[in-house]
Amino acid sequence: MTVTGRAELFQEISFIGYYFHWREEDILRIPCLSRKKYCEEISRINREINGENNLFRI
Repeated sequence: MTVTGRAELFQEISFIGYYFHWREEDILRIPCLSRKKYCEEISRINREINGENNLFRI
């Protein structure tokens, strides 16, 4: 089991919410490891499109 700190949780919620336009309640229902994978995938897509300039460093 992975424990996410409060600051990291807010970053993940903000990051996923910004890109997917999902509500906070919906994002919080996603298991921690899946949220991290979503953030990684969004970051990968951003790197592919924009180069290394990325908002969420993983």
